Amino acid sequence: MADSRNRGQRRSRRASSFQQYKALLLKDLRQEIRTREMLTSMVVYALLVLTIYGAALAQVGDSVDVVALAGGLLWALIIFTSLLGLNRSFSHETESGCLEGILLAPVDRAVVFLAKATSNLIFLAVVELITVPLFFLFFLSGAELATTTPMMLLPLAVGTVGVAGVGTLLSTMTIDTRGRDVLLAILFIPVVFPLLYACVSATSVAFLGIEGTFGTFWTSLALAGAYDVIMIAAAWGLYEFVVDA
Repeated sequence: MADSRNRGQRRSRRASSFQQYKALLLKDLRQEIRTREMLTSMVVYALLVLTIYGAALAQVGDSVDVVALAGGLLWALIIFTSLLGLNRSFSHETESGCLEGILLAPVDRAVVFLAKATSNLIFLAVVELITVPLFFLFFLSGAELATTTPMMLLPLAVGTVGVAGVGTLLSTMTIDTRGRDVLLAILFIPVVFPLLYACVSATSVAFLGIEGTFGTFWTSLALAGAYDVIMIAAAWGLYEFVVDA
């Protein structure tokens, strides 16, 4: 009887954690659907970056192989756009005092991290669904792409997960600091650089499709996946100390 009671209590705790996670995630999604502040600002910013790319590349004409640069250009677009979204991820909670209420409630801090990281991941994915096709349309529509180009979706997915997870931890660390926009960028770029390097490498190989380089593709993808596992696990474990500091 005691064992069955303990199992029932563990199941109820798991269900309670899931309910907390679902409630926090739905709160973020409903808030964004109602205001559209984060998604709108991220999409507009991405379009401005694409405009700058177009102006810069127009000056060099055909002397630059855009396909060779496409991996780096695409990931620069994603990183800088994600910084804007991560800076806004806790804006509603801090402006309305909602964050203090969440922290006073009996909610596991790891659940708060997971819900916020998931919402950031969803918002980044939505922005990428809009901006990545535009990137192809503006810069790669007339280029000869390799048959392996669709494989760039793999590093794109792995990289986005890492950006959302690590970015959620760092945006929480800078939430109450002066000049948090600059501070987040200063912390975020060096920390995410190994992931960025691996994803750019894998994406470039997918775009170019050079024979004999797919060992590099899978190696880079494995490094990006290992980064995600290690860093998100570390963020999960450290989040309670960060949010209560």
